[in-house]
Amino acid sequence: MLLRLPTSVSEAQRYLAQKAVPVGGATLVWATWQRDGFPDQALSLRHVPEANELGRNALGAAVVLHQIDDRVPLVLHWAAASVGTGAVRRAATVGGNLVGSALRCLLPAALVLDARATVLEADRVHEADLGEVVAKRPLLLGLRWREPIASAYRKLPQEAGGRPPFVVAAALHATHGGPDRLRVAVRDGLEVLSGSVARDTDTETVLHDLRRTAIGELPPQSWEVVGEQVTALLNGRTDRPRSHP
Repeated sequence: MLLRLPTSVSEAQRYLAQKAVPVGGATLVWATWQRDGFPDQALSLRHVPEANELGRNALGAAVVLHQIDDRVPLVLHWAAASVGTGAVRRAATVGGNLVGSALRCLLPAALVLDARATVLEADRVHEADLGEVVAKRPLLLGLRWREPIASAYRKLPQEAGGRPPFVVAAALHATHGGPDRLRVAVRDGLEVLSGSVARDTDTETVLHDLRRTAIGELPPQSWEVVGEQVTALLNGRTDRPRSHP
């Protein structure tokens, strides 16, 4: 297998046109390749500048999870910090997690940031919503979003090898001329649900409105976790992540 390491978007597109297979951090594809056979060419974006952005409003697809720190909003920082083991976080990339992983641990955080994806194809670079990224699994170049007022993340503990842990992410966004907007996303098993409502001075009203979105389909125990997280966020208690009930 020939590993291609382009240093520009145009060079990466040339290798894509030659049918090079994206490799990401190789934490997910390596076992499959060992079983089914290696491709003739693989493609890593680790040396492409646009795929290595890391800041308050952008995150590149080639960024390794352990590099994600407080330069990004808290919800994304905490989501990355909760993925797997330290060894996994030192190898796994943003693109591999969002596109290659069935768990998509970063997806709830990206959804509440209302992030837009930049997608790389052999003949163009274009913007896509996260639904398209999940459905079509393209080569992700990076994410961009508008910085929220505040955000929060919680991942419940779970027995190893069992059902994926329940995750809730939330972010509060300013709007132009209207009330702030609350975005909430959960991962329940392998399903990701999200909802968005206007902020109200009364937390109970916010939760009532949120129940009318897809989030309201959750069972009572999970909804209780969402309610606690939303209440904490709206009351400014987001100083550290919660990893236990």
